[in-house]
Amino acid sequence: MLDFSVTLIITIFNIAFLCVILRLILWKPVTKFMADRAKRVKDSIDQAESDKSQANALRIQYADQLKAAEAEANAIILKAREQAEVEAEKIIASGRASVEELMASAKKQFEAEQKAAMVAFRQDAAALVVAATSYLVGREIKSEDNKQYAAMLLEEVHLSEADKD
Repeated sequence: MLDFSVTLIITIFNIAFLCVILRLILWKPVTKFMADRAKRVKDSIDQAESDKSQANALRIQYADQLKAAEAEANAIILKAREQAEVEAEKIIASGRASVEELMASAKKQFEAEQKAAMVAFRQDAAALVVAATSYLVGREIKSEDNKQYAAMLLEEVHLSEADKD
């Protein structure tokens, strides 16, 4: 059965003494260590939450900056397109002006060539008239008379052409 001897009492006394001594010597350092550890864990969690909220704020800020940059890029593209359209219109207008100048120049050149051809025709016609007149009259007409008759004939031909138009 159970034997309650002196050893049991000494053992209980040793255990109680050891608990008191350990409590006096180790309790404060162990509780301080545990409190410090709990504080470090809490600080780490607080720091992590702070970093997380700061990262969220930066993400939102960067998203806003990205949207602003995108809007600015779109505005620049739109402005460049508008400038390109204006420049295209200027080039087209310049081309039209050049074409109109070329057409006017070609028309003037055509009219000048037409007048030159008409003068040559009149001179040839006058020579033919003089030759025919000489043949019909049977004598040679003087040069001054020749020019006078040819001018009168050409003037009549010219007036009759003007009436037709």
